[in-house]
Amino acid sequence: MGRFRDRIRICALALWLVCAAGGGWAAPGASFVMDARTGQVYAAENADARRHPASLTKMMTLYLAFAAVERGRLAMEDVVRISARAALEPGSRLGLRAGERVTLRDLITATAVRSANDAATALAEAVAGSETAFVTRMNDAARRMGLRNTRFRNAHGLTAEGHYSTARDMSLLGRQLALDFPQFFELFRQRKAQAAGREILHTNRRFLGAYAGADGIKTGYTSAAGYNLTASARRSGKRLIVTVMGAGSSAERSARVSRLMDAGFAKAPEQAEPPSPRAAPRPLLADRAPLFTAAANGAVTDASPPRGAGSVGVFALR
Repeated sequence: MGRFRDRIRICALALWLVCAAGGGWAAPGASFVMDARTGQVYAAENADARRHPASLTKMMTLYLAFAAVERGRLAMEDVVRISARAALEPGSRLGLRAGERVTLRDLITATAVRSANDAATALAEAVAGSETAFVTRMNDAARRMGLRNTRFRNAHGLTAEGHYSTARDMSLLGRQLALDFPQFFELFRQRKAQAAGREILHTNRRFLGAYAGADGIKTGYTSAAGYNLTASARRSGKRLIVTVMGAGSSAERSARVSRLMDAGFAKAPEQAEPPSPRAAPRPLLADRAPLFTAAANGAVTDASPPRGAGSVGVFALR
């Protein structure tokens, strides 16, 4: 009888794994540890298995928003009118109302700190005219960055068919965000902020408050994804990017990232050659060509100097 039960359990597990593979999703336990200075990989577990990224998606949403500001397409104080579609986004929200007018700065802050889905959709619409056009840009950017197992279907990360990524790809995206936009990156370490007249708390405040040197980046959660986190931390001149996907709770997520960070810092050398422009090009900003060229999908071709970013302190506490 015992052997029969064991066989049933084995068959059930095998069936679950086959179904998961068929849907493109991995068993729990995906993680990735890399040196942000060099790209050196220190640890990887199920790193290329496709999973639901949840709000880790917003790293790409923010990357494209930062790029639009840096290239002068938008300014931080531009005012955005909230659409009905953005106002109706479910899940984590800032509570924006259709017709409300909000600055681009507030939308970026709410997306990064509160992980607000309504703000993310409004941000996408402000950058590209529509979320559909913005998603085209997201996938183009993913291709340019070499995110080989990533496909986006929306700007906020709520579960959707064909919307997936991996622990490796999310780490690469987090590193690119840190390398390309250091003047914006300070936003990710603020444990609380103001956005559109509302005080908001950082969804990553548990890790930011508990781990010495933590300075970002992005959490994610849905019932399908579990608890995800792409985190950044600095110690003694070293900087690591760690991604954990599919944890069972927020506490487990933070604990796993902390353990991986500790192990990574122990492996990382004191001195590391920083990435050169040739070794680590800015995928969307390195060349002199317009940021995007396919005007048919709403892409911009404005390559004028930035109007609103400034060089440092874009998100200094006010």
